[in-house]
This record gives sequence, C-alpha cells and structure tokens, in this order.
Amino acid sequence: LDYYDEQIDLVKTVFEGKIHRLKKGDELPPGVIKMVKVYVAMKRKLSVGDKMAGRHGNKGVVSRVLPEEDMPYFADGTPVDIVLNPLGVPSRMNVGQILETHLGWASKELGRQIGELVDKYYTSDGLRKRLARIYSPKEYSTYFADIPDQELGKIAHTLKNGIPMATPVFDGAQEEEIRRFLKESKLPEIGQATLYDGRTGEPFDSKVTVGIMYMMKLHHLVDDKIHARSIGPYSLVTQQPLGGKAQFGGQRLGEMEVWAMEAYGAAHTLQEFLTVKSDDKVGRARIYEKIVKGEQSLEPGLPESFKVLIKEIQSLGLNVELLEDGQNKG
Repeated sequence: LDYYDEQIDLVKTVFEGKIHRLKKGDELPPGVIKMVKVYVAMKRKLSVGDKMAGRHGNKGVVSRVLPEEDMPYFADGTPVDIVLNPLGVPSRMNVGQILETHLGWASKELGRQIGELVDKYYTSDGLRKRLARIYSPKEYSTYFADIPDQELGKIAHTLKNGIPMATPVFDGAQEEEIRRFLKESKLPEIGQATLYDGRTGEPFDSKVTVGIMYMMKLHHLVDDKIHARSIGPYSLVTQQPLGGKAQFGGQRLGEMEVWAMEAYGAAHTLQEFLTVKSDDKVGRARIYEKIVKGEQSLEPGLPESFKVLIKEIQSLGLNVELLEDGQNKG
C-alpha cells in the first residue's frame, strides 16, 4: 500500500506540473500579446550540389544527376542508383562502407530468392532447408525450428526485401562470413560484377564493386546555400566583407583558392580578389568611378588589413613605418 500511495503522489505531481505549464504559457517578447507560428513543409528533390552521406563518415556532394538509361547497368539490364568515387576510400580508411555494400548485396539477393521460393515453388520443407543454410544452426533453432508452417510463410514474406543483418561494434561480420553469404546467394565472392556503360553499351574495362548500402540526405541543400553579392556590409576593423549568407557576406578566399588562381595564371583576377573586391578602400572607390565612366583599368591601393597588421606590430613595441616610392628614411 505504501508503494501504491507513492505512485499516486507521483502521478499527481506530474499531472499538476503539466497543468501549471499550460496555464503559465510561453515567455513572449515585450509588447507581444499573441504569437502565431506557421510551419510550411515542402518536398525537395535531390539536385546537383546537395550533400549526402553513408553510415561510415563517407559524405559527399551530388555532382551529376543522369537519366536512368545513362547509368551503368548489369548484364541483365538493371541500372545502378548511385556511383561513388573509389578515391573516397583509401586515404580515409573507412572500409566499413565496402563491407556494408557486400553484405547488402548478399542480403538483397537472398531475400529475392526466398521471395521467389515462397511465390513459385512454396513447400515448407524447401523453405526450412533454405533458411537453415542461410542462418547459423543456433539462430535457426531459436527463430524458426518450432514455428508452425503457416507462421513460417508469413515470416518468409517479410524477408522478401532482404535478410536483416546487424554488425555490432567490434563484433562485425568477418570476411569469411561475407564470402559465405555471397556464395550462398550465388553472387561473385569478390563482391564485384561487370557493368556496362549506359551510353555506349560497352562493358567497363574492369569489374566494379556493386551492392546495396544506406545513403542519407543531409540537411545541407544547395538551394538554401546559394548566394551572391555585389556590394554589402564590411567589417569595421579589417574593412573586409562580412562572411555568410545571413550577413549578406562575400566568399572566403583561402590559401588553397589562391593557389588555384595562381595555377591558372590568373594574376589580375587574384589581385582584384585581394584588393578592390575586399579591403582596399581607396581602390574600391576608384574602381566604382571607372565602372560608372565605362573605363577598364585596375588601380589597386593598400589593403586595410595591412594597416591593421602594422598597428598590431607597433602595439608590440616595434617601430614600423611605411615609405613611399623613392622616399628615404630621414
């Protein structure tokens, strides 16, 4: 009875807490009497530039979306859904995605074969033998041995889309097990197959690793990120454009981008990026004047960030002064 009274008190406390929260309402900004929130849901198709990821840190961006008939296909005409770049595996060493692909392929094919067995040549003995070959003796005796035939048929229907598999952390499927599943499903043990070019119909030079794996869409959609700026707000300290779409900012130009421009020999474009398009206040005014007059010439000045650097050096107690051309230190 004591335990019963405790439970009653607990239920009352929880209930009163919920009622109090409802009566209290939300904290609203000053001057707001009522706030209405409207959520709009919309479907978005995957497009070029959207981000996707598997379950092994193998994230990437959609580079092309092709018609189904242009995708590589198997000898029986089945096209693949996604083509991944193999260069994303060696340096990152996330081999789990390859093993998942192999296991997924075996799982799907075994499920298809069980579905065929159930639909075309259903006999409970045949189904039991097939399941006994797929599952280990312990698993089979636990899940299927004592089940009535009718119930077994229902379970087999749920396996049509693929045999469920789990690979726990530090206790995943070993290479021999994956090979056994592939062999059992009458697929190549190496997990690779010959694919044909969807455009030419020619087979690819070497076999390709194919299979089934989870790929998820991440909440980094190109439609939300696309952004352009002509002029806009500048930072007060460095006079460089602010960053990010929310601040209507400019594009960040890092070292690697500078190297890319240098590699293309685009010296003038690079100079524009680093001066008149960024923190050269005098140059910005000059180039605006030139554009208005219809002239084409670039007269870069001194970037504001350089002046900030000089001030920071001076704050360390180092007397740094700038000399104009031809001016000598007095």
